[in-house]
Amino acid sequence: MISVDEALEKILDRAAPLGAEAIPVTQAAGRVLAAPLIARFDNPPFDASAMDGYALRAEDGVAGAALRLIGVAQAGAPFGRAVGAGEAVRIFTGAPVPAGADAILMQEETLADGGKVTLKTGVAAGQSIRDKGRDFAAGSEVLPGGTLLAPLALTLAAACGGEVVAWRQPRLAILSTGDELVLPGETPGPSQIVGSAALGLAPLYASYALVTDLGIVRDDAGALKEALAGALDRADMVITIGGASVGDRDYVNPVLQGLGVEIGFWKVAMRPGKPLMFGTKGEKLVFGLPGNPVSALVTAVVMVLPALRQMAGLQNPFGVRMCVPLAASIPANGNRRHFLRGQLGADEQSVARVHPFSETDSAHLSSLARADALIVQMESDPGKAAGELVEVIPLAAL
Repeated sequence: MISVDEALEKILDRAAPLGAEAIPVTQAAGRVLAAPLIARFDNPPFDASAMDGYALRAEDGVAGAALRLIGVAQAGAPFGRAVGAGEAVRIFTGAPVPAGADAILMQEETLADGGKVTLKTGVAAGQSIRDKGRDFAAGSEVLPGGTLLAPLALTLAAACGGEVVAWRQPRLAILSTGDELVLPGETPGPSQIVGSAALGLAPLYASYALVTDLGIVRDDAGALKEALAGALDRADMVITIGGASVGDRDYVNPVLQGLGVEIGFWKVAMRPGKPLMFGTKGEKLVFGLPGNPVSALVTAVVMVLPALRQMAGLQNPFGVRMCVPLAASIPANGNRRHFLRGQLGADEQSVARVHPFSETDSAHLSSLARADALIVQMESDPGKAAGELVEVIPLAAL
C-alpha cells in the first residue's frame, strides 16, 4: 500500500498531453491551448464610440455651443466624411468615430433641435472613445498556452481569429464489472444493485475528455478480456469500476496484465478508496476503481481527474483547492488520508465555513449527493476543533 502523494506522483509522471492540432474556434469549447493565442485583428478594429451621443471636435466641445448636425454613424454603417469646425455627427455605440472627430458627448448631455445640437456640458479629447487596439492589437499574445477555453476565454479567442492550436482531447472508456449490477433504469433482481457510478463519472470527465460508457461486463474472464482489449485499443484512458480486488471472481487485474498492462500500484492509503489500481500500457493509463460507488467517485476526483486534466493540457492538474474553517469538529484520523464529505457555507458574518458530515460509509450515496466539498484530513491527524482550517476540494468547481 502506498501513500496518496506517492500514488499521485506515479500517476502524473505518466500522464502527458496527447499532441496538438489546429481546430476552428467554433469547435474549441472546453479545449486547452497548446500554444499561445496570437490575435489576427485589432480589437476594436477602429476607434469606436462607447456611447450613444454625438461625435465632434473637442475644441468645439464647450458648454452652450450649438453645432450643426451633418449625419449619422451607426454600428456597421459609418459616416462617410470628416467632421469639420462647428459640426457634429449623431453616433451610436460601437460605430466608427468619423474622421476629424476626437470626442463623443453622450446624448443626455445635449439638446437636439432640428439640424442643430446644443451642448449642455463641455467635452475632453478622447472622451467616450474606445481607441483602435485598446483591448488587443494584431500580432499580440492574447492567451498563454495551457489556457482552458471555458466560456469567457472562448469568447476572447473567437474575437481574435478563426483557428486555435489545442491539445487533443483524451478518449476515455468507462467499464463497470459485476454479476450483481444492472443498468440504471432496470429493476434489480434478488441480490442485485443498480450500477450507478459510471453515470456519475461521465459528466465529471466530459469537460476534459471524449467519454464512452461501455456498460456492464459480467464476472467472466473471457468477456472481460474482450471488453478490455477493445477499450485499450480505442481509448487513451480506461477506467474499470469493481472487480479489481482479490476475490475468486475478481478478474480485472489478471486480465489487464494478460493484455500487457503494467500494474503500477494496487492499494492506496486513503479512505474511502483503498483498493485503487493504476496501470499503464505504453502511453495509455488504466485505473481500476473500487466497486462501492462513494469510493469510486472519491478516487475518481482525487486520483483520476488530475491525470485527465494533465492529459488534456492543463498546467494545474489539481484545479481549485482552498483552506476553510471547520463548522464542527472532526475526530482523530488513522494512517490513511481521509476525504470526508462536507458542505460549504457561511457563518453569521458571511465568513466561509465547511460543515463535515459524520457519515463515512463508502456505499452511502445520499450523503455524497448532499456534499459539495471533500475535506482533506491528513494521515494520523489528532482531530480538529470547529474553527480550525482544513484543506477543501470544492466539488462544484470541477
